[in-house]
This record gives sequence, C-alpha cells and structure tokens, in this order.
Amino acid sequence: MIESNDSRSVVNAWFNSKPTIVRRIILAIAIGIVAGLGAVLFYSALEYGTRFFLQDLGGYLVPTPGGEGNVAGSSSFAHPLLIPLIVTLGGLISGLMVFTWAPEAEGHGTDAAISAIHHNPRGIRVRAVAVKIFASAITIGSGGSGGREGPTAQISAGFGSLLSRTLNLSDADAKMAVSIGVGSGIGAIFSAPLGGALLASEIVYRDDFESEALLPGLVASGIAYLIFGSVYGFQPIFTVVEHGLFTSNIQLIYYALLGILCGVIGIIYSKTFYLTVNLSKKIALPRKYHPALGGLLVGITALFAPEVLGTGYGWIQKALSANSLEAIPFWIVILLPFLRIIVTSLSIGSGGSGGIFGPGMVIGAFIGAGFWRVAEIYLPHVPNSPAGFVIVAMMACFGSISRAPIAVTIMVAEMTSNISMIFPAVVAVGIASLIAAAFDVTIYQAQLRDRNDLGLSTS
Repeated sequence: MIESNDSRSVVNAWFNSKPTIVRRIILAIAIGIVAGLGAVLFYSALEYGTRFFLQDLGGYLVPTPGGEGNVAGSSSFAHPLLIPLIVTLGGLISGLMVFTWAPEAEGHGTDAAISAIHHNPRGIRVRAVAVKIFASAITIGSGGSGGREGPTAQISAGFGSLLSRTLNLSDADAKMAVSIGVGSGIGAIFSAPLGGALLASEIVYRDDFESEALLPGLVASGIAYLIFGSVYGFQPIFTVVEHGLFTSNIQLIYYALLGILCGVIGIIYSKTFYLTVNLSKKIALPRKYHPALGGLLVGITALFAPEVLGTGYGWIQKALSANSLEAIPFWIVILLPFLRIIVTSLSIGSGGSGGIFGPGMVIGAFIGAGFWRVAEIYLPHVPNSPAGFVIVAMMACFGSISRAPIAVTIMVAEMTSNISMIFPAVVAVGIASLIAAAFDVTIYQAQLRDRNDLGLSTS
C-alpha cells in the first residue's frame, strides 16, 4: 500500500509538473479513448435493449436513420396492448435501479455533468455512471423518449472526474477534464467530432465560451469518434439525397419565420420538461415508481402515435425526404413536436434515465417538416424537398434552448453531412437564440451565466 501511494505520488508530481497545454492534451487523449469506448458500449446496450423490449416482446420494429441501416420499421404494432406494459416495465426497472443505487443518475445526465464542472468536478461517482448506462438503455430501449447523448456524456465526464481524483488535478484542470468529457462523449455518439469539441466550450455557460477547452476538446472528440467509427462506421447518422435545398432569397423570410417558431416551441419544451420534473416530485408515490407511471402514459400515447417511441432518429430520416414525409399523416407531422415534448417530459422528467438533446432533434426536425408541409401549399418559391427546413429547424430549436447555437449548428451539419444550409441557418438559429435569451430560458439549468458567475443565482 505504501509503495502504491508512493508510485501514485510520483505520477502525480510528474503530471502536474508539465505545462498546462501538455497536461490537458494528455487528459484529452485518455478521455477521448474512454469516450469512444463508452459510446460503443452504450450504443450496443441500447441496440440490445431496443431489440429485446420493442422487437422481441412488442413485435414492433423501430425505424432507423440512413447511417444506421435505414430500416423502414413496422407500420403497426403486432401486439398493441403490450406496448404500454413494455414501456411501463422499462420505466419500473430503470426507476428501481436509479433510486436504489445512484439517485444522482436520474434525469438526462448532461445537467449533472455541467453542475459537476462548476461545483464538484471530482465528485462524479463511478457507480452513477454504471447505473446511468443500463438504466438509460432500458428506459429508451423499452420505448421511453430519450436521447443517447446523456449517458455517453456522463461516461466520459465520469472518467474525467476519476482522473481528477486520481491525479490530484488542480481545480482548473479538473473542470477542463469533465468539460471535454461531456463534449467528446456527445461528439462520438452523434458522429459529430467538431461539434462535440465546440460543445465542450459552449455548453457550460449561457452567455459565454470556454475557449481553453477548444483544443483539448477537439483532440478528445476526434479520438472518441475514431474509436466509435471504427466499430460502427464513419458515415453520418442521417442521409440527405435531395439537392437544391436553398434556391431563392425569398426563402430567407421563411427561415426567419421558422426561427421564430423554433424559438417559441423550444421554450415550451424547456418549460414543460421542468414543470414535469417539479410536478413529479410532488406525487405521493415513492420516487422509484415515478418512471413507471411516466412510461405507462407514454405507452398509451404510442398506441395512437408510434412516432413517440425511443430515440426517434428513424423518423427524422423519414422527415428528410418528401416521399416518406408525405406518407406520414398530416396531423402527426404537425402534432409530433408537441407530442415529443410531452413524452420526453414523462419519460425523463419523471426520473427516468436518458438524454434530452436527442428528443430536441426530433422536435426540431418535425417543426421544420410541419412548416414545409404547410408552406408547400400556400407559399411561393418553396423547395421540392423538406430537408432544408428539417435540418435548419434541428439547429435552431435545440441550439437556442441549449444556449450552444454554434456547437449544435455544426453538429447537425455533421450529422446530415450537409453544410449548404449554414447561411439560412444563421438567420433561423440567430432569431431562435435571441428569443431564448430574451426569455432567459435554457434546457440546461446548471449552466452559469458566464465565467464571472459564482452560481449563486437560481434564475
């Protein structure tokens, strides 16, 4: 034991004697490796969970995006009455796991990681990370509406926290380690390494940017993407085959209107989510059963709108093409952003485990899809494909309420392998972000205002 402590002291002394940039690059390499492996682990666990719960038990094949097989999915449920029971079961198992072994693993995870960056970067428990992985795979795999970025962010952020304890890092280095962990985990699972690097710098504040995290974040996110892509391929998540998405200057007016719509609905998303969180805490039922109750309501909703189940990325793929989008009932296209807000709040806001970034993509995608369906009928110079509106609305909706518009814009461009929409995106994302800032709304409540904020304000 004495030799072990002496060896650790030598390693700590050697590491902490290095220049700042060298220390952080070393940390980035280590964190990037774990982030990539963690993304592979969670992706595999989620695939297995989805196949077991929804496909094998429920007889429902979930649609997948172009970069993940482009499976069309089932047109109906083979065993419709089982679906509410399966989603309830997933919520029950997840709730029992979380509130028995690691209560801090409830919810979407990214907010907990941001809070750790600011207040206790050495305090993320390994147990919480392990529980988060399996609880999220069960919650989402059984049909709960959640994203896969929260668990992967917590894996690499948790490893950054472990390194901070083990190497006795300074406060600044410890915060940096957790921050780049968040960005690299999300960048890997979304196959968006540049966006992930930017996210590490942008997501920790509402109105500021951590420039020092950019270079180590890029290293970590790049390595994580390399590992994840080596297993699952380097293709973008979504396939966009249509061209000529932006063809007329008059369309900038449409994107301005779309930005307003995304800003308003994004605020509704954030407000509804945290209203559900607060209401859930007041229910006279042990907290470990709340996700099951939320799952039951989600399962009932799915009987009328199967599009609310799981991550929803396959439905984004359908929204990117005119033919597949027009095959979806008009009322579903128009109502799906609001249905997704409700079921995500029920799945994750009730105490279930999963991310809220992914559902934000689905919400944004169908804001754009609904806008195109209406504009195509009534407005001139509307492109033949909905893809441009879908891509930009994904950027604007979640970019605004995450208070990370640059990172989210780049991430969506990487996820769709499409940079042609950056210019109209500037209009829509800018307007949506101004609306979110004007109402002082963020989906990540642990964000500080800026680097001078001590975190004393609850606004």
